Amino acid sequence: MSPSVKYFFDPNTFTLTYVVWDAVSKDAVVIDPVLDFSPIKGRTDTVSAQQVVDFAKQNGLTVHYSMETHAHADHLSAGPWLREQLGAKVAIGARITEVQETFKAILDLDHLATDGSQFDRLLAPDEVVRAGTLEIRAIPTPGHTPACMSFLIGDAVFTGDALFVEDFGTGRCDFPKGDSGCLYTSVHERLYKLPEATRVFVGHDYQPGGREVRAETTIGTSKEQNVQLTEATPREAFVSTRNARDSKLDPPRLLWPAIQVNANGGLLPPASNNGIRFFKTPMNLRRPTTDSGAPLPQ
Repeated sequence: MSPSVKYFFDPNTFTLTYVVWDAVSKDAVVIDPVLDFSPIKGRTDTVSAQQVVDFAKQNGLTVHYSMETHAHADHLSAGPWLREQLGAKVAIGARITEVQETFKAILDLDHLATDGSQFDRLLAPDEVVRAGTLEIRAIPTPGHTPACMSFLIGDAVFTGDALFVEDFGTGRCDFPKGDSGCLYTSVHERLYKLPEATRVFVGHDYQPGGREVRAETTIGTSKEQNVQLTEATPREAFVSTRNARDSKLDPPRLLWPAIQVNANGGLLPPASNNGIRFFKTPMNLRRPTTDSGAPLPQ
């Protein structure tokens, strides 16, 4: 089966959202929908997600699931809003509970349940999800986060932040419980074992060199040309270069708002006693200071 695929690109977060459907039955799923958020204004909006809803309705699609490849650190999920608009259940890898436990502790989030109950469905490794006539295999691809899943639908695989277009490489592994060795295994031993003609649809495109947006490559091209991890790349070389690169990266601009929403199934934080919602932002997480802000001796 070769499903139909439509992508939507959010230039503010370089995120690719996908609508995937069976052209005959019109059964569909959405992968990685974006809820707009301005950190300066402290304001959310549904402009990006409305494009997805409009497309689904205009094409007569029945959207069964809104599927998250992982708890994103760079954009907020519109999963709950798509559930309201389209009746799409929100699904994510079952290891999301590890992500919830990690960030509940870091951010002291009393309201955050850590059993995954905010999601409609938790996906086991290699579980097959049926969405009408569509069959989706949930391939575990941890490394960027422990809960990362890639979704294989016919001849197309949606890799989230595990594998990008070949001129950019792979996802970073420096978030809590990220692991470059695990990512090597996920890509080299899981994704690269798929047929070479398999279409690869990536979670982000950062447009290196200012080129046009690319959402798609193939397993064969990735195995031969990925700038960070080809089929011939030794594990030790990948781990070393990935870790060195990650050590120089700044955190994503929306890291703390995104993780507080996405680990909570896409739901916003509850209102405080004054009726206003707040995000928490840790200070000096990896560099403790005095109360006056001076770094403590290492």
